[in-house]
Amino acid sequence: MKYYQFQILTKGMCIIMRKVISSINFRDIFNYKLHITVLVIFIISNICGVIKFSLFNSITIIILPLVFSLFLSLFTYSSKLIKWIGKRESQSATVIFMVVLCPLIAKLAIISGQNISLLYNTGPLIILEELGDIMCIFIALPIALILGFRKEAIGMTSSICREPQMAVIIDKYGINSDEYKGFMIVYIMGIILGTVFMSFIVNILVVILPLHPYAYALGCGIGSTSMNVAGVTALTVLYPDMSNQLIAFSGIANIISVVFSIYIYIFISLPLTEKLYSILSRFF
Repeated sequence: MKYYQFQILTKGMCIIMRKVISSINFRDIFNYKLHITVLVIFIISNICGVIKFSLFNSITIIILPLVFSLFLSLFTYSSKLIKWIGKRESQSATVIFMVVLCPLIAKLAIISGQNISLLYNTGPLIILEELGDIMCIFIALPIALILGFRKEAIGMTSSICREPQMAVIIDKYGINSDEYKGFMIVYIMGIILGTVFMSFIVNILVVILPLHPYAYALGCGIGSTSMNVAGVTALTVLYPDMSNQLIAFSGIANIISVVFSIYIYIFISLPLTEKLYSILSRFF
Protein backbone atom coordinates (compact mmCIF):
# COMPACT_ATOMS: atom_id res chain seq x y z
CA MET A 1 0.00 0.00 0.00
CA LYS A 2 2.73 2.46 0.91
CA TYR A 3 4.61 1.54 -2.25
CA TYR A 4 1.51 2.14 -4.39
CA GLN A 5 0.88 5.49 -2.74
CA PHE A 6 4.49 6.51 -3.30
CA GLN A 7 4.40 5.29 -6.91
CA ILE A 8 1.30 7.22 -7.99
CA LEU A 9 2.35 10.37 -6.14
CA THR A 10 5.82 10.25 -7.68
CA LYS A 11 4.54 9.52 -11.19
CA GLY A 12 1.89 12.24 -11.09
CA MET A 13 4.13 14.92 -9.63
CA CYS A 14 6.96 14.06 -12.03
CA ILE A 15 4.63 14.58 -15.00
CA ILE A 16 3.43 17.90 -13.59
CA MET A 17 6.93 19.14 -12.75
CA ARG A 18 8.27 18.03 -16.14
CA LYS A 19 5.61 20.08 -17.94
CA VAL A 20 6.34 23.17 -15.83
CA ILE A 21 10.12 22.98 -15.79
CA SER A 22 10.36 22.23 -19.51
CA SER A 23 8.89 25.65 -20.32
CA ILE A 24 11.26 27.73 -18.20
CA ASN A 25 14.97 28.16 -17.56
CA PHE A 26 17.12 29.57 -14.79
CA ARG A 27 17.12 32.99 -16.40
CA ASP A 28 13.34 33.11 -15.94
CA ILE A 29 13.60 32.04 -12.29
CA PHE A 30 16.15 34.78 -11.52
CA ASN A 31 14.20 37.45 -13.39
CA TYR A 32 14.76 40.51 -11.20
CA LYS A 33 11.61 42.25 -12.50
CA LEU A 34 9.49 39.35 -11.26
CA HIS A 35 11.06 39.38 -7.79
CA ILE A 36 10.79 43.16 -7.45
CA THR A 37 7.12 43.00 -8.44
CA VAL A 38 6.46 40.27 -5.86
CA LEU A 39 8.29 42.31 -3.22
CA VAL A 40 6.15 45.38 -3.96
CA ILE A 41 2.96 43.28 -3.72
CA PHE A 42 4.21 41.82 -0.43
CA ILE A 43 4.94 45.26 1.05
CA ILE A 44 1.58 46.72 -0.01
CA SER A 45 -0.32 43.70 1.35
CA ASN A 46 1.42 43.90 4.72
CA ILE A 47 0.84 47.65 4.92
CA CYS A 48 -2.87 46.92 4.50
CA GLY A 49 -2.55 44.37 7.32
CA VAL A 50 -5.41 42.45 8.86
CA ILE A 51 -8.73 44.26 8.42
CA LYS A 52 -11.64 43.34 10.68
CA PHE A 53 -15.21 44.56 10.35
CA SER A 54 -18.59 43.46 11.62
CA LEU A 55 -21.38 42.21 9.40
CA PHE A 56 -24.95 42.50 10.75
CA ASN A 57 -23.39 43.33 14.17
CA SER A 58 -22.84 39.62 14.81
CA ILE A 59 -20.38 38.22 12.27
CA THR A 60 -16.78 39.44 12.35
CA ILE A 61 -15.15 39.28 8.94
CA ILE A 62 -11.35 39.19 8.78
CA ILE A 63 -9.56 40.08 5.55
CA LEU A 64 -5.99 38.80 5.65
CA PRO A 65 -2.99 40.25 3.76
CA LEU A 66 -3.09 37.08 1.66
CA VAL A 67 -6.35 38.28 0.11
CA PHE A 68 -4.83 41.63 -0.88
CA SER A 69 -1.77 39.94 -2.36
CA LEU A 70 -4.03 37.61 -4.35
CA PHE A 71 -5.99 40.41 -5.99
CA LEU A 72 -2.86 42.52 -6.54
CA SER A 73 -1.21 39.56 -8.24
CA LEU A 74 -4.25 39.03 -10.47
CA PHE A 75 -4.26 42.74 -11.36
CA THR A 76 -0.53 42.66 -12.11
CA TYR A 77 -0.88 39.61 -14.36
CA SER A 78 -3.93 40.84 -16.28
CA SER A 79 -3.05 44.55 -16.51
CA LYS A 80 -1.86 45.80 -19.89
CA LEU A 81 0.17 48.51 -18.17
CA ILE A 82 2.52 45.99 -16.53
CA LYS A 83 4.07 44.39 -19.61
CA TRP A 84 6.96 42.62 -17.84
CA ILE A 85 4.62 40.11 -16.12
CA GLY A 86 3.19 37.44 -18.42
CA LYS A 87 2.63 33.73 -18.77
CA ARG A 88 6.33 32.85 -18.57
CA GLU A 89 6.76 34.83 -15.34
CA SER A 90 3.65 33.13 -13.93
CA GLN A 91 5.15 29.70 -14.63
CA SER A 92 8.42 30.73 -13.00
CA ALA A 93 6.55 31.97 -9.93
CA THR A 94 4.79 28.60 -9.68
CA VAL A 95 8.10 26.74 -9.41
CA ILE A 96 9.48 29.25 -6.90
CA PHE A 97 6.29 28.96 -4.84
CA MET A 98 6.76 25.19 -4.53
CA VAL A 99 10.21 25.73 -3.05
CA VAL A 100 9.18 28.56 -0.72
CA LEU A 101 6.29 26.48 0.61
CA CYS A 102 8.59 23.81 2.09
CA PRO A 103 9.65 25.78 5.22
CA LEU A 104 5.99 26.48 5.96
CA ILE A 105 5.18 22.76 5.90
CA ALA A 106 8.18 22.09 8.16
CA LYS A 107 6.97 24.72 10.63
CA LEU A 108 3.53 23.12 10.80
CA ALA A 109 5.12 19.72 11.44
CA ILE A 110 7.34 21.07 14.23
CA ILE A 111 4.46 22.80 16.01
CA SER A 112 2.38 19.64 15.70
CA GLY A 113 5.19 17.58 17.21
CA GLN A 114 5.50 19.93 20.18
CA ASN A 115 1.81 19.43 20.95
CA ILE A 116 1.67 15.70 20.18
CA SER A 117 0.24 14.79 23.60
CA LEU A 118 -2.63 17.21 23.03
CA LEU A 119 -3.29 15.70 19.63
CA TYR A 120 -3.41 12.14 20.96
CA ASN A 121 -6.23 13.10 23.31
CA THR A 122 -8.54 13.75 20.36
CA GLY A 123 -8.66 10.03 19.58
CA PRO A 124 -9.88 8.71 16.21
CA LEU A 125 -11.89 11.85 15.41
CA ILE A 126 -8.84 13.45 13.82
CA ILE A 127 -8.92 10.70 11.19
CA LEU A 128 -12.68 10.28 10.92
CA GLU A 129 -13.10 13.93 9.96
CA GLU A 130 -11.59 13.02 6.62
CA LEU A 131 -14.70 10.94 5.85
CA GLY A 132 -16.75 14.14 5.80
CA ASP A 133 -15.45 14.88 2.29
CA ILE A 134 -17.48 11.97 0.94
CA MET A 135 -20.80 13.72 1.57
CA CYS A 136 -19.79 16.56 -0.75
CA ILE A 137 -19.96 14.15 -3.70
CA PHE A 138 -23.72 13.70 -3.28
CA ILE A 139 -24.22 17.48 -3.43
CA ALA A 140 -21.62 18.59 -5.97
CA LEU A 141 -22.03 15.88 -8.62
CA PRO A 142 -25.75 16.48 -9.36
CA ILE A 143 -25.10 20.24 -9.55
CA ALA A 144 -22.21 19.71 -11.99
CA LEU A 145 -24.42 17.53 -14.21
CA ILE A 146 -27.22 20.10 -14.13
CA LEU A 147 -24.72 22.76 -15.25
CA GLY A 148 -23.90 20.64 -18.30
CA PHE A 149 -20.64 18.95 -17.36
CA ARG A 150 -20.21 15.30 -18.34
CA LYS A 151 -17.17 13.20 -17.44
CA GLU A 152 -15.46 16.39 -16.28
CA ALA A 153 -17.80 16.18 -13.28
CA ILE A 154 -16.01 13.05 -12.01
CA GLY A 155 -12.73 14.92 -11.64
CA MET A 156 -14.43 18.08 -10.38
CA THR A 157 -16.53 16.59 -7.58
CA SER A 158 -14.69 13.49 -6.34
CA SER A 159 -12.31 15.42 -4.04
CA ILE A 160 -11.03 18.85 -3.06
CA CYS A 161 -8.78 18.61 -6.14
CA ARG A 162 -5.32 19.05 -4.69
CA GLU A 163 -1.94 17.44 -5.50
CA PRO A 164 -2.43 13.93 -3.97
CA GLN A 165 -5.72 13.46 -5.82
CA MET A 166 -4.16 14.89 -8.98
CA ALA A 167 -1.62 12.08 -8.97
CA VAL A 168 -4.42 9.49 -8.86
CA ILE A 169 -6.36 11.19 -11.67
CA ILE A 170 -3.28 11.34 -13.89
CA ASP A 171 -2.39 7.72 -13.15
CA LYS A 172 -5.88 6.41 -13.89
CA TYR A 173 -7.21 8.63 -16.69
CA GLY A 174 -4.21 10.46 -18.15
CA ILE A 175 -3.58 14.16 -18.69
CA ASN A 176 -5.68 14.33 -21.88
CA SER A 177 -8.86 12.94 -20.29
CA ASP A 178 -12.06 14.84 -19.55
CA GLU A 179 -11.74 13.80 -15.90
CA TYR A 180 -8.36 15.51 -15.67
CA LYS A 181 -9.67 18.66 -17.36
CA GLY A 182 -12.52 18.84 -14.86
CA PHE A 183 -10.09 18.27 -12.01
CA MET A 184 -7.89 21.14 -13.17
CA ILE A 185 -10.87 23.52 -13.34
CA VAL A 186 -11.48 23.09 -9.61
CA TYR A 187 -7.74 22.99 -8.87
CA ILE A 188 -7.22 26.41 -10.45
CA MET A 189 -10.34 27.83 -8.82
CA GLY A 190 -9.04 26.55 -5.48
CA ILE A 191 -5.82 28.47 -5.97
CA ILE A 192 -7.69 31.67 -6.85
CA LEU A 193 -10.64 31.56 -4.44
CA GLY A 194 -9.81 28.81 -1.92
CA THR A 195 -7.87 30.96 0.54
CA VAL A 196 -10.43 33.75 0.32
CA PHE A 197 -13.27 31.30 0.93
CA MET A 198 -11.53 29.73 3.93
CA SER A 199 -10.90 33.12 5.51
CA PHE A 200 -14.56 34.11 5.22
CA ILE A 201 -16.20 30.77 6.05
CA VAL A 202 -14.21 30.31 9.28
CA ASN A 203 -15.36 33.67 10.62
CA ILE A 204 -18.97 33.02 9.68
CA LEU A 205 -19.11 29.49 11.10
CA VAL A 206 -17.57 30.55 14.41
CA VAL A 207 -20.62 32.75 14.97
CA ILE A 208 -23.28 30.47 13.49
CA LEU A 209 -22.07 27.17 15.03
CA PRO A 210 -20.73 27.54 18.60
CA LEU A 211 -18.23 24.66 18.39
CA HIS A 212 -14.91 24.41 20.19
CA PRO A 213 -12.04 26.24 18.41
CA TYR A 214 -10.15 22.92 18.19
CA ALA A 215 -12.96 21.53 16.02
CA TYR A 216 -12.59 24.41 13.57
CA ALA A 217 -8.80 23.97 13.59
CA LEU A 218 -9.28 20.33 12.59
CA GLY A 219 -11.69 21.41 9.88
CA CYS A 220 -9.09 23.78 8.43
CA GLY A 221 -6.79 20.84 7.73
CA ILE A 222 -8.41 19.83 4.44
CA GLY A 223 -5.21 18.81 2.64
CA SER A 224 -4.25 22.17 1.13
CA THR A 225 -1.45 24.10 2.85
CA SER A 226 -2.51 27.52 1.56
CA MET A 227 -6.17 27.02 2.52
CA ASN A 228 -5.12 25.57 5.85
CA VAL A 229 -2.97 28.61 6.61
CA ALA A 230 -5.76 31.00 5.59
CA GLY A 231 -8.30 29.27 7.83
CA VAL A 232 -6.11 28.82 10.89
CA THR A 233 -4.77 32.38 10.64
CA ALA A 234 -8.32 33.67 10.89
CA LEU A 235 -8.82 31.42 13.94
CA THR A 236 -5.67 32.65 15.67
CA VAL A 237 -6.86 36.24 15.23
CA LEU A 238 -10.15 35.32 16.91
CA TYR A 239 -8.47 33.20 19.63
CA PRO A 240 -4.94 34.60 20.12
CA ASP A 241 -4.44 32.83 23.48
CA MET A 242 -4.87 29.43 21.79
CA SER A 243 -2.81 30.12 18.69
CA ASN A 244 -0.17 27.39 19.21
CA GLN A 245 -2.78 24.73 19.95
CA LEU A 246 -4.88 25.78 16.95
CA ILE A 247 -1.87 25.66 14.64
CA ALA A 248 -0.96 22.25 16.03
CA PHE A 249 -4.41 20.81 15.44
CA SER A 250 -4.76 22.25 11.94
CA GLY A 251 -1.21 21.27 11.02
CA ILE A 252 -1.53 17.62 11.98
CA ALA A 253 -5.05 17.44 10.49
CA ASN A 254 -3.67 18.82 7.23
CA ILE A 255 -0.83 16.31 7.18
CA ILE A 256 -3.22 13.45 7.94
CA SER A 257 -5.57 14.69 5.22
CA VAL A 258 -2.75 14.65 2.67
CA VAL A 259 -1.67 11.11 3.64
CA PHE A 260 -4.98 9.51 4.59
CA SER A 261 -7.10 11.19 1.92
CA ILE A 262 -5.36 9.34 -0.87
CA TYR A 263 -6.61 6.01 0.53
CA ILE A 264 -10.13 7.40 0.95
CA TYR A 265 -9.93 8.76 -2.60
CA ILE A 266 -8.67 5.55 -4.22
CA PHE A 267 -10.96 3.09 -2.45
CA ILE A 268 -14.08 5.14 -1.64
CA SER A 269 -14.46 8.63 -3.12
CA LEU A 270 -13.45 8.04 -6.73
CA PRO A 271 -15.28 4.69 -7.17
CA LEU A 272 -18.34 6.20 -5.49
CA THR A 273 -18.26 9.21 -7.84
CA GLU A 274 -17.94 6.96 -10.89
CA LYS A 275 -20.85 4.78 -9.75
CA LEU A 276 -23.01 7.78 -8.90
CA TYR A 277 -22.15 9.37 -12.26
CA SER A 278 -23.20 6.23 -14.15
CA ILE A 279 -26.60 6.43 -12.44
CA LEU A 280 -27.24 10.18 -12.55
CA SER A 281 -25.96 10.73 -16.10
CA ARG A 282 -29.04 8.87 -17.38
CA PHE A 283 -31.30 11.60 -16.02
CA PHE A 284 -29.27 14.71 -16.91
